Amino acid sequence: MSPLFRVIIILVCLGTSLFLHRSIKKAKMRIEESIFWLLFSILLLVFAIFPFVPDFMARSLGIYSTPNFLFLLVIFILLLRLFHTHVELGKLEEKVNRIVQDMALDERKEREREKHLEVEQEDSQ
Repeated sequence: MSPLFRVIIILVCLGTSLFLHRSIKKAKMRIEESIFWLLFSILLLVFAIFPFVPDFMARSLGIYSTPNFLFLLVIFILLLRLFHTHVELGKLEEKVNRIVQDMALDERKEREREKHLEVEQEDSQ
């Protein structure tokens, strides 16, 4: 891995960490969400500081160059994150649908109560 590539990775990791810190501080991002990005940044930082680790991993997997291995690893990790996000989104959509259905049933019951009260008032007059 070239020194320039290592410096770029280190700068991106530091920038990401600063951005995460600011986002958490301004309450734009929850701590739980930022843990993934922080760990991801730390992993890349370790790879940039200790280039023999990704070199060894790339050779062990039969990948020609370390940058190719890093790009493949990043793509794989981001695909896993995307899958996890879609699963969470599906759960949230189910919750929203359930809440909307509950609200619609509550509104219907309220309208029926109002009609029933109107009928009782008319009967009592």
